[in-house]
Parts: sequence; C-alpha cells; structure tokens
Amino acid sequence: MPVYDAMVMRVAVIADIHGNLPALEAVLADIDLEAPDLVVSCGDVASGPLPVQTLDVLRALPHARFVRGNADRSLVTAFDGGQLSDMPGPAAEWCAAQLSREHRDFLASFSSEFPVVIDGLGRVLFCHGSPRSDVEMMTSKTADERLRELTAGVDARAIVCGHTHMPFDRTLGRVRVLNPGSVGMPYGHPGAYWALLGPEVEFRRTDYDREAAAARIRQSAWPGAEDFARENVLFVPSEEDAFAFFGAHGGP
Repeated sequence: MPVYDAMVMRVAVIADIHGNLPALEAVLADIDLEAPDLVVSCGDVASGPLPVQTLDVLRALPHARFVRGNADRSLVTAFDGGQLSDMPGPAAEWCAAQLSREHRDFLASFSSEFPVVIDGLGRVLFCHGSPRSDVEMMTSKTADERLRELTAGVDARAIVCGHTHMPFDRTLGRVRVLNPGSVGMPYGHPGAYWALLGPEVEFRRTDYDREAAAARIRQSAWPGAEDFARENVLFVPSEEDAFAFFGAHGGP
C-alpha cells in the first residue's frame, strides 16, 4: 500500500480491541472530539466477547485504515475451515462462527502494514507485532539487539505496533518504536488506551463505565464472557503477569 502523497496532520491509533465494544465506543467518542485526519487500527479487533457488533462499528468508520493482527488472521482461517496456528487470539473458533461472509471479507481486507507520512513525525509504519510478523513482540523491555533485528531495513522514522497491549515509546538509533496500548484488553491498569500522533505523540487513556460494560459483555453467548468481564474489564492483568506471559511465548 503506498504512502499518502500529502502529509497527514494527525492520526488516532488504536489497537487490540478484542471485541470489547463498550471500550471501543468510549474511545471513538474521544477520538471524534479530536477530529483527526485518519484512524489507524493496529489489529486484533474482534476476537473477544462482542465480535460482530465490534466489526459493524469499525466497518462504518470513515477515514480508517486497518492492519491485520494474528487474531484477525485466525478468524479468517477459522471461518474458512483452516487449521489455527499458535496464538489464535481468545475465542477464535467461537468468534469465527458468529461472522457473516461480509465480516470475514472485511477482516481479510486488512493489510500486513500501513505506511503514512505524519506532520512532525515523518514516515510512520503501522504494524501489529513487528514489521516482519504479526506474532513477534516488541515491548519496553525488548533487548536493544533484538529490537534492531525486528526493525532492520524498515524505511520509516517511527514504527507503531500493537500485540502486547501495553503503551511504550522507545528510540533506538534513528527509529522510534511505540505502542498505543490496548483498547479492549489492557495490562497494568484498567481503561481503554490509544494514542494521537502528529506533530507530537500523545498517549491517551479513556475511562468508561466498566461496571456497565461488564454487564453488557456478560450478555454475550461466548462461554468465556464472564471471565473476560471480570479479568479484562473490571480488573486487568498486572504488568508482571503480562511480561511473564510474554516470556513464555517468545518475548519480550
């Protein structure tokens, strides 16, 4: 996908919604107040308690671009009857069974990466895990040598990723690497996380009525909805638990 010919002034970036529709709605309300030129999603949008409703909201967004996450890829594979690989995302098979062909095709249209020029930041590359893979992890604790390997050869001043659900902002040599955090499944502290880019980088946290959101999520037919409401909305995993999970899956 080509870089925009004209510079974009401001971009709102979201990531890792995971079917948490109440969190997404709250973030989009805050984004509307900022009126950015573009919204970019860094993947893993629907694998969670409210997949269909979440996709319907995203499909209706104007001026939005979508990067494919490992969970998005898994939903398409499951819909098509294929074999799921490692890290398929929560409730992959159940979520895939809820989708229509239009939802499947929307997910399949996501790109592996998306480059754009942003005022004040230069050329920015959006991806999910790393520029090489949607399951590779880049975090605040990734060793410099490993981060250089993951970003080698990238023609961009900044790389924006998702996948690990925690905000960070690092500069290694001439490349800046950052993660806006997760809208729907954050680690560390409850809330819905996103970022506004251009001309600076502004990390944002949107608070929302998590009790009401948990009640809404519990109405999902997904058998894991109660656990999701309790463990990812009302409460969230600690950073320590998150990094322990990363370490067991090839990170940080």
